[in-house]
Amino acid sequence: MKAAIPCYCHLEAEIDPQRVEQVRRILAAHLRHWGLGALVEPVSRCAGVLLDAIEAHATDKHTVVEMWWNGKHLITAVSDNERDLPRPHYGPQGYLAQIAALSDGWGNYPATNGKIIWFSHRARSADGALLAPAPPAPSLRPGCLVPRELPLTASAAPV
Repeated sequence: MKAAIPCYCHLEAEIDPQRVEQVRRILAAHLRHWGLGALVEPVSRCAGVLLDAIEAHATDKHTVVEMWWNGKHLITAVSDNERDLPRPHYGPQGYLAQIAALSDGWGNYPATNGKIIWFSHRARSADGALLAPAPPAPSLRPGCLVPRELPLTASAAPV
């Protein structure tokens, strides 16, 4: 994997079945160029799932795919011009469930002209160990108590 040299890729396309595979190949080429060959398969699969959903359900097939690499995390965002998530996105076999299973994190938010769905992958070494630390797990241990207020002594003079 490459050191922390920030990288960015922006790709706009009109999606059809052949274009989905072409976009996946373009993303894979960028990842290999950035030295992130280990992330080609999961990123290609996640992007393919989202692009297939756009191809199957969106009325406007124009989409934007962006990737950011900051040295620890790769974030990929796919945006389209449809406001709502189609029904197949929900449920245990839905598109979002597949993204959750294939990535380290994901989310979606409304854009000015549609929605953006993003997913992230943490960097891994050649043996598959995470290079970026995982967020801390919640603890069952009691937290720190707030210090008690000390009573003012009678000898304190007013200011």
